[in-house]
Amino acid sequence: MNMELSLEMGRNIIQTKSGRLKSYKSTCKKLEKKGLKRNVQAALKKIHDLIGVRAICYYVDDIYRIEKKLKEQSDFRIVKVKDYIQNPKISGYQSLHVILKVPIVFQKEIQWMDAELQLRTAAMDFWANLDHQLRYKKEGEELQSIDEELKECAQMIQKLDTKMLHIRKKIERI
Repeated sequence: MNMELSLEMGRNIIQTKSGRLKSYKSTCKKLEKKGLKRNVQAALKKIHDLIGVRAICYYVDDIYRIEKKLKEQSDFRIVKVKDYIQNPKISGYQSLHVILKVPIVFQKEIQWMDAELQLRTAAMDFWANLDHQLRYKKEGEELQSIDEELKECAQMIQKLDTKMLHIRKKIERI
């Protein structure tokens, strides 16, 4: 898909991509948080990000270009889309999350599993990683003022993404 879009647009669309399988410990924590029993069936049925993939794009419009292509695919199904770009989280977090049903081939069968694809720009990824690092296991009253500063940074990043997209479009018109 990246190759197809890159050829179509005459430039790279995805800067980097990474994937992970949710750890046993994280899976157990999530099951507990949801009030579910710790078993494989519950995890497969109720946890939608056991498989996680993140693609970092250069521009915001590329994110939606990828989403459009995903909707045209026939080898998996889109279950849900959470658009934190159009509707950022209270913290300022931005990303497009797409929950997919993907076929996983086992020895004698194909099983459809949920996977979460996160699409974001490099600037959004920078903010999300630092936000996680700064907030991880921190609590207290002072966090409220820090939250405001982090939201302000998220807004700056949104402006940066918008400005970079504007510059790219200007160059494309030349």
